[in-house]
This record gives sequence, C-alpha cells and structure tokens, in this order.
Amino acid sequence: MSNFLTQEQIQLLKQSHKTIKEKRLADRIKAVLYLNYGLSYSEIVKLLLLDETTIRRHVEKFQVQGIEGLLECHFTGGQSKLTLFQENELKQFLKENTKRTAMEIVFHIHKAYGVKFTVIGVTKLLHRLGFSYKKPKIIPGKADSQKQIDFLTKYEEIKANLKENDEVYFLDSTHPQHNTNPSYGWILKGKENDKFVKTNSGRKRINLSGALNLKNHTALVLEEETIDYRATLKLLKKLKNKQPTGKIYLILDNASYYHAKKVTAWVKKFRRIKLVFLPSYSPNLNLIERLWRFFHQKITWNHYFETYEEFRKISLNFFRNLKKYKQELSTLLTDNFQVVPNLNLQS
Repeated sequence: MSNFLTQEQIQLLKQSHKTIKEKRLADRIKAVLYLNYGLSYSEIVKLLLLDETTIRRHVEKFQVQGIEGLLECHFTGGQSKLTLFQENELKQFLKENTKRTAMEIVFHIHKAYGVKFTVIGVTKLLHRLGFSYKKPKIIPGKADSQKQIDFLTKYEEIKANLKENDEVYFLDSTHPQHNTNPSYGWILKGKENDKFVKTNSGRKRINLSGALNLKNHTALVLEEETIDYRATLKLLKKLKNKQPTGKIYLILDNASYYHAKKVTAWVKKFRRIKLVFLPSYSPNLNLIERLWRFFHQKITWNHYFETYEEFRKISLNFFRNLKKYKQELSTLLTDNFQVVPNLNLQS
C-alpha cells in the first residue's frame, strides 16, 4: 500500500507534524506517511515501536475522518476563537488573497485580530470554513466561457451526426526545445542535494505539426523547418490521402497559418474536409494539447540528451510508436472538456 495520499494531504500532514507537541500524535502522522512512502506495516512497527493493530487503526481513521480523526480531539484551535464576523472577514480575505502556507495565515490572524493560532489549529479552522490546500489552475486571461459552451454544443452535434467513415482530428503544433526540463519526482528524504539532472545550453527546437484522431488516438505528427501555411497544407494533404472516404473534421485554433488564403482555397476544393475553429484562448478544448503534455512527461522532463540529434530522434520515435502507450492514452485522451470561467465577469 503506497502512494495513496494526495500532495495536498502530504503537505498537510507534514505541516501538522512540524507543530505537534505530543509525541504519540506525531507518531500517528509518521505512520500514515511511512505507509504512503511504501514501508510495510512490519517495518513501521520497528521504527515507531507501535503494534500493527494500532497502526492500522490510525491509518483507517485517517482515510475515513481525515487529519481531524487521526489526531482526535487534540486537533484544536488557538488560544482564543474568532467571532463569526471575523471568520467571515477572514474567509473573504482568503478568497481574494491566496496564501501559500498555513503559517502565513497564522501571522495574518494574529496581526489582524490579535489571536494566536497554531498551524494545526488554523488548518482545522480553514477546513471548517470550506478551504482545502491545493494549487490554483492557470487559465487564459481572455477566455470566454460562453463561446466555449457554444463550441461544445457544435462539437457534440458533429459527433452525433458522424457517419461510419467520418473522422474527427484535433490539430496543433508544438516546439520542444533541446534542453532538460526539471520536474517533480520522488526523491529519498534527506537526499535532495544528491539528486541532479544534467542540462546543456541547447536552444534548438523541433517544429512539429500534428493531428490527433479522436476515435483511435493515433496521431500524424510531421517535422517541419517552419510551421506556416505550407506545413499546414502538407498535413492536410496527408490526412486526406490517409482517409480517402468520409468527412474529415479538423478542430484547430486560430493560428494565422490555419486562416491563410491558400489553406482556405485548398479546403474549398475538397468539400468533405471541414475546418472547425476553436474559440480564442481555449487550449483546454484542444485534445492534442494533452498529447503534447504527455510527450513532455515521457521524453523531456528530467531527461538529458547529449546531442540535438539524439533528442530529435527519440522525440520523433515517441510519436511513431504511440501504440506503446495505448492504455495510458485511452484514459488521458477523452473529450471530457472543462469550460474555463471568464474571470473578468466574476465578482
């Protein structure tokens, strides 16, 4: 039993452990964390000098009741309580100002209201007020939620009317750079300074133009010197030849080369090819964006390539051998799109 905790839960347990005063409560936290890190119950018994039944009870209580249950009634607040008015004021403040740690909120409460809380106490307060510890999502600042909803309505109509030989493709380009992209990973505690990934001064990029098939998750990815209307026409012609019958729906963003006159003129010659443009600032609705991210996870993150040619070869081979990742892609490449809210209209 390992890796059952979310990053939010791990962070909360670690913060609580730093401020807890009672050793037996600290041991409960360590038991849950040790089990998440992959230690067996017998190994945890030796480390904490607790019996296995007790450890299992603590873990089960955490899974059912969260950290409040794990620490039982000892999970208390500060030396004094906030009034209802102060709690509502704090809630509004935190909605408008995202604080990274519980300790920052401890300082804010003390400065604003003269009330002292421990990290554990303020964490309980935050849970009670409806907050949870997670990272905010980055979204385009000019996203229009209504236009996204309108597009999804049109998209569902297209899918509902697909004939046997019709296909839907998502188009986009990407430009991976020959350099190491550091990313998060599991590193043995206390050995952070021993974990290094080499990098280089490479700035060369691979220019890739791609089309992802909605139905079977295959992808046609072409390497180009430049992504322009010529590269777009080359991709469209290959898709047309690959699928000699049936309509071809191409879902794409508003890049200028997709709107080029020569591209528009070519499409008009082949009525079975339909260009379906996404709303502006809506990468969340383009399924191939997930494939690009998956590529980076597998190829560029925490990986060092000595030469550009090595980087180029491995990158292109990834797209030529997508069948290798069929099971992972089957769950990743689903069109369960999420509409990005228009933050400019929110109060």
